[in-house]
Amino acid sequence: MSRQIVEPLGPGLSRVWDVSEVLFDAFTGFQRLLIGRTAQGVSLFCDDERQSTEASQLVYHEALMVPAMLLAERLRRVLIIGSSEGVASGLAVAFGAEVVDHVDIDEVAVRACAELLPYGYTPDELDEAERGAGPVRVYYEDGWAFVAASDGGYDLVVIDLPDENADAGAQHNRLYGADFLRRCASLLAPGGVVSCQGGCPTLWRNDTLKAAWDRFTGVFATSVYFGSDEHEWAFLSGRVDEVADPVDAMIARLAGFTPATLDADTLRGSTVVPFSLRR
Repeated sequence: MSRQIVEPLGPGLSRVWDVSEVLFDAFTGFQRLLIGRTAQGVSLFCDDERQSTEASQLVYHEALMVPAMLLAERLRRVLIIGSSEGVASGLAVAFGAEVVDHVDIDEVAVRACAELLPYGYTPDELDEAERGAGPVRVYYEDGWAFVAASDGGYDLVVIDLPDENADAGAQHNRLYGADFLRRCASLLAPGGVVSCQGGCPTLWRNDTLKAAWDRFTGVFATSVYFGSDEHEWAFLSGRVDEVADPVDAMIARLAGFTPATLDADTLRGSTVVPFSLRR
């Protein structure tokens, strides 16, 4: 069965995805989840918004994770909130994390992704993570409640959720707010980092990025912007302490790691804050 998904991009603007084969389509209790084949391979949609595709997911996930991991003083313990596919967990382990706590409120979504997406957790990897039998431990909980009950000690806290929106009933919006950022910052070990998907820098849909940047710079003494040069999303990382030359420090730590989609030159160019944010 084929269908089309109309994805809203901004006021009066949308794009249409041709889904040649629907592999999963159901309301999970939290969101409408669709996994299907598109021109970009097997793709994940939540409430008609593209979350990841086979062709672009690694660019997205490395942009989310790699700058933040490089900004952190060390990487032993990581907390990931959202990120149903599990790619972020794998990247953290590949960079040397010993413990990754992955918290997602939507058990149906995480399990469907493991079963049907050709990236992220395999079913066996997810089973191991659900049992806490390896470095990754999966918890099906509300991120807010998990953070409130946590003892902290994380070197990196990652917030990877659908884009913030104006829907007052969208439960994930509260996990973008300044109060939640402060709660996440309180869990950090010295030199730790909080990172999140910050929105889109494109002129006609950058309201959430502006709001996220204002919150980050208000909560953290050091804030680093990373706008993917091959995707439409921007990502923000923050440390509570002041780092004099954060990008130089990130590039220095890049030695020994070989991300597939970015290098030192990418870090130099993609960490320039857009003019609309700087002014």
